[in-house]
Amino acid sequence: MMKITPVVKQLLILNIIFFVGSQIVPISYNLFSLYYPESDKFKLWQPLTHMFMHAPMPNFTHILFNMFALYSFGSALEHFWGGTKFIFFYISCGLGAALLHTFVNYVQIHYLLNDIANLNLSKETLHQILNVSFLDGDRYRSDLFLDGIKPILQHEGMFNQLNESNFGDLFNAAMINQSTVVGASGAIYGLLVAFAFMFPTAELGIMFIPIPIKAKYFVPGLLAVDLFLGFRGQSIFGAGSTGIAHFAHIGGAITGFIMMWYWKKKQFDHKRWN
Repeated sequence: MMKITPVVKQLLILNIIFFVGSQIVPISYNLFSLYYPESDKFKLWQPLTHMFMHAPMPNFTHILFNMFALYSFGSALEHFWGGTKFIFFYISCGLGAALLHTFVNYVQIHYLLNDIANLNLSKETLHQILNVSFLDGDRYRSDLFLDGIKPILQHEGMFNQLNESNFGDLFNAAMINQSTVVGASGAIYGLLVAFAFMFPTAELGIMFIPIPIKAKYFVPGLLAVDLFLGFRGQSIFGAGSTGIAHFAHIGGAITGFIMMWYWKKKQFDHKRWN
């Protein structure tokens, strides 16, 4: 078993502090989770802080699996790279995850809003509608949404033009606008890609699968599953959301791949790996 490295140890501690603190002070989820930029709850620091937040209790497996992966793959990479290069790579992959996740949300929201162009709503009115409060516990309620947007549309003289189709588009757009993403998974996926680059023949054991799989097969296979589930779960492409930010995973992996490709191309002569 590889000894835990200094930066990985500090990241583990920081993630645990955030997790415990967010259970004690639940409002921290509103401050540090990543919201869509058009949300009234979006803050400039959230692309960074979201990667230290994890799903609240009783969902303990989210932080458990992420921290186990951080220890398992991160320690190996930090051992070869050193702390400075490792933390730069880790944070970059987390930011890349946030960027792609936000871009996919942008595409979805504007796809939905394009279908309601006939309502001729101003940018300010749309902003009000997308930020109406309609969350009851952990569930978005259509009746609360209707109650919230009714006075807004009546003021604009557009309520009578509301039908089932454009109501559904507004509802889904508002739900995406107000949804959040938390977790170190995007950064972890970047680590997985880096590990597969550096140790392609390393055999990884997977829970429920007794046969070890080489990293060069395991990581692309994992990304393929995420990509499939990501497209399947988006409202544009069909039903079947898993509640997981699959495109954040893909964003972290793409960022990791680009960085590894660049480093290997530019620094291969004096920072060789086999």
